[in-house]
Amino acid sequence: MSESRVSDRAATSTGNAQRPRGARLPLALRGLLRDLRASDVRALFLALMLAVAATTMIGFFLDRLDRGLNRQASQLLGGDLVLESSNPLDPRFAEAFRAAGLEMSPQLGMVSMASHGDSFVLSSLKAVSPGYPLAGRVELESDATGEDAQAPGTSSRAEIPPPGEAWIVPRLAMALSAEVGDTLTVGRKQLTISGLITREPDQQGGFSEFSPRLMFNMEDLDATGLIQPGSRMEYRLLAAGDPAAVQQARDAIAPLLASADNAEVRLKDVREDRPRLGRSLERADKYLSLAGLVAVLLAGVAVAMSTRRYVERHLDSAALWRCFGASQRQLSRLFAAQLGWLALLASTGGAVLGLLGQMGLVALLERFLPLELPAPGPLPLALGILTALAVLVGFAGPMLLRLRQVSALKVLRRELAPLPASAWVVVAIASLVFGALMWLYSGDLMLAAGLLVGGIIALGLLMLVGQLLLSLMLKVVARMRGQGGWNRPIRLAGGMLARRRGASLGQLVAFAVTFAAMALIALVRGDLITRWQAQIPTNAPNHFAINIQPGEQQAFGEQLTAMVDEQAGDSQSELYPMVLGRITALKGESLLGRTQQRLQAAQSDQPAAGGMQEGRSDEGDGEQQGVPQRELNLTWHRDLPDHNRLSAGEWAPISDFADADSETRSRLAATQGVPVSMEEELAERMGLVIGDSLSFTIGSETVKAQVVNLRHVDWDSFLPNFYVIFPPGALESFAHSYMTAFHLEDERKLAPLVRDYPSVSLINIDAILTRVQELIAQVSRAVELILGLVLLAGASVLYAALVASRPAREHEGALYKVFGAGQGLLARLQAAEFVLLGLLSGLLAAMLAEGAAVGLYSGWLGLPVVLHPWLWVLLPLAGGVLIGGLGFWLSREVRRQPPMAGLRALQ
Repeated sequence: MSESRVSDRAATSTGNAQRPRGARLPLALRGLLRDLRASDVRALFLALMLAVAATTMIGFFLDRLDRGLNRQASQLLGGDLVLESSNPLDPRFAEAFRAAGLEMSPQLGMVSMASHGDSFVLSSLKAVSPGYPLAGRVELESDATGEDAQAPGTSSRAEIPPPGEAWIVPRLAMALSAEVGDTLTVGRKQLTISGLITREPDQQGGFSEFSPRLMFNMEDLDATGLIQPGSRMEYRLLAAGDPAAVQQARDAIAPLLASADNAEVRLKDVREDRPRLGRSLERADKYLSLAGLVAVLLAGVAVAMSTRRYVERHLDSAALWRCFGASQRQLSRLFAAQLGWLALLASTGGAVLGLLGQMGLVALLERFLPLELPAPGPLPLALGILTALAVLVGFAGPMLLRLRQVSALKVLRRELAPLPASAWVVVAIASLVFGALMWLYSGDLMLAAGLLVGGIIALGLLMLVGQLLLSLMLKVVARMRGQGGWNRPIRLAGGMLARRRGASLGQLVAFAVTFAAMALIALVRGDLITRWQAQIPTNAPNHFAINIQPGEQQAFGEQLTAMVDEQAGDSQSELYPMVLGRITALKGESLLGRTQQRLQAAQSDQPAAGGMQEGRSDEGDGEQQGVPQRELNLTWHRDLPDHNRLSAGEWAPISDFADADSETRSRLAATQGVPVSMEEELAERMGLVIGDSLSFTIGSETVKAQVVNLRHVDWDSFLPNFYVIFPPGALESFAHSYMTAFHLEDERKLAPLVRDYPSVSLINIDAILTRVQELIAQVSRAVELILGLVLLAGASVLYAALVASRPAREHEGALYKVFGAGQGLLARLQAAEFVLLGLLSGLLAAMLAEGAAVGLYSGWLGLPVVLHPWLWVLLPLAGGVLIGGLGFWLSREVRRQPPMAGLRALQ
C-alpha cells in the first residue's frame, strides 16, 4: 500500500474523529450495539437496567405507599391540620386556610348529658358541619332493616347526621337502653337516633373526650341551648389539601399562633398529635429510603466491576483510534457517549420494568393493603434515570480515564497499557456521588455526610481486614499436605486468590458489601417489625376508666377486678389518682415573666434571653419554650410503676417522703420542695436536671417541688402514664379522682359498671388500637416487599460480578489445561476458589453488617442496639454456598471449551 493511500485513510479517519459532537452520537451508538455481544457490556447493561428497575419500582411503590399511608394516618385526625381552642377561633385562621386553597370543616365539642326515658348519661357531644370528615369516613352499623346505613368503602365527605338526627356509639345506646329510631334529648333539643357509630376518623386518643360519642348536625346547636356563658366548649377547625398547600397554610398561621391572643390555640397534625403513628411512619420512611440506597449501592458495585472489564477490552481499540489521530479528549467523548447511550437504553428499559413491576406488586398486595393508593407520580421515574446516570458517572467514570491515557504504541507493544486508576481515586469519586445520592434520597445532609464518612472508614477497614484474611489464608493452605481429594484444589485455589491480591481483594470487598447490604436490610426489617409488633401487646388495655371518685375507688376496683378475672386474656392496671396542676415556675423564675419576655422578643425579632428550646408534648397540646401551657395530670405513687424505668437519679427520696411523718413532710416541702419524678423527655425540653426546682399551681395554691429522678416512659404501652409523679402525702388534700386501664373483650359486661357508677367515664380505645395495628401491618408488609426487591438486586450484582470476571477465569482454566489438568481437577479447583471467596466475603460482611446496624439503630432509626452473633456463622456459610454454587454453574462452559479459546479470552 502506498504512502499516499495510507495518508488519505489516516486523514479520513482523523476527519471522522474530529467531527462535531452531535455527529459522533450515531458512531457511538453503532459501537454500543456491536459491543452488546460482549459479556461485560451485557452485564453492564443488565446491571444498570436492574438497578433502574429496582430503584424505580421501590421509588414508585414507596411514593405511592407513603402518600397512601399518610393519607390514612391523617384520617385519624379527620384532616391534615386541626386547630383546637377552648374559645372561638380567630377568623384569620380560616382566612389563611382559604387563601392556601384548603378545604375546611368547623366543629364544636362539649360534654353534656344525653337522656332517653329515665336514663341519663354524660356524653361527649360533637357538632359537625357539611364536608366532615375531610379525610376518612364515619362508619355505621347496619340499621334495623338489615341494610347498611353506610356501605363500607363508600365516601362520606358530605354525609353527616341530617338536622334533627344524631349518631351515637353502641355503648351510649346500651347505657340509655335506646336503639336506632328512638328519640333522645340533648339540652332542649330532641334528636332521633339514625345510626350507630362503629368508626370515627378523628376519634381522640387523649382524655379530652371522656364520655361516649354523640354526633349531631351543627344546625341543631343553637336549638340545644348548650352554649351559655361559662360553658366549657372545644372549638375545632379541620383543614385538608395537597402537601404544598398544607405547608403554605402552616407557614401563614405561624405568626397567629405565636400571638398572645391565640395562646390557647393548638395546632395538630398526624406526626405531632399521634406520636405512635408518627414514629412508625418515620421509621417506615427511613427503612424504605435505606432500602433504596442499598439498591443503588449494589448497582454501583456491579457497574464498577463490569466497567473494569469493559475498559480492559477496549484498550486496543482506543490505541487504534490514537493511531488514526484521535486526541485524548475525543476518545473520552466517544466512550462517554457510548456509555451514555447504554445508560439511556438501560434506564428506559429499567423504568418500564419498574413501572410495570410496581403495578403488579400493588395488584398482588391489593387485598393486604385496604387503602387506595394514589396514582404514580413522575418524580420516581426521574430519580431512577438520574440515579442510573449518577451511578455510571461515579462508579465507571474514573475507570474510563484509563482509555484516554492509552498510547498509540500499544498496538505494537502490549505491555504499554496504561496503569489502572488508583483504587482510592475510584473510591473517592464513587463515594462523593453516592453521598450526593444519599442526600437526595434522605433529604438529610448531616445523615448523608455521616453515613458517607462512616462508609469510607468501613471500606478502609474492609480493605485492611481483607488483606489480612488473604495472607492468613495463604499460610493456612500452604500447610495443607497431600495430593488426593480436595487438598490439592484448595491449596491451588487459595494460592491463586492470595497471589492475585488486587483482583481478589476487589471481588472480596464487592461481595462483602453486597452480603452486608442484604443482611443489614434483613436485620433492620426483622428488628423493625418486632419493635412495631411489640408496640401494642396482644392484651393491651382497650378501655380507660376515669373520673372515679375517692368514695367509689375501692368498690369500683373490686367490681372491675372480679369482672376482668372472669375471662382469660383480660388484664387490668392499678388505680392511679389524678390531680390537675400547671407548671408556673422553673428554678425559682416565674413562667409568666418569661412568656412576656418571649412575646416581646418575637415582636422585635430578637431572641429572648434565657429561653429554652421549644419541644413537642406527647399529650398533644401546645408549648412555649418547652413547658406545657396547660394543666397536667399529676399523680402520686410510693413505688416506681412497673412499666416505667429510671434513667437518672434514685427513687428512694420519694418513698422516704411517703414513709415520713407529717411534720417531716411539711419541713421538707417548705425547705427543699416535694421530691418528684419527671419524665425524661419533658425534663430535657424544659432544661431541668436532678436537683432543680419547679412550682405547680393546683387550684389557688402553689406546690414547690424538686426533681429527684428522671423516668423513661413507654408511651406506646396504652397504660396510664404521667409526666410527673409525686410521693403519697403531698397532693391528697387537693380535689382528685382516680383512673385505671383494663382489657375486656366483651363490652356487654360493662353494663353493670355503667349502671352502678354513672359518674365514671369509660373510654373505649378499641378503634384506636385497631387502626394502629392495621397501619403497622400494612407498613410491615411493605417492608417485607422491599426486602425481597433488595435481595433480588443483590443476586443480580453477584451474577454481574461473576460474569464480568469470566474472561480471566477462562484464561486461567486454559492455562491449567495446557499444563495437563483434567476437567475433574479444574472443576474442584474452581469450586474451591469460589467457596473460599464466599467464606471470606461472608466474614467481612458480618463485620460490616454488625457495625452498620449499631450505627443505624442508635443514630437513625431510634431502635435499641442488638448484637447478632449468628451473623458470623450464617453469612460465611451463605457466602460459600451462594458464590460457590453460582460461580461453579457460570464456569461450566470454561471447563468444556478448548484451551485456545480460553487463551484468547483476555485479548
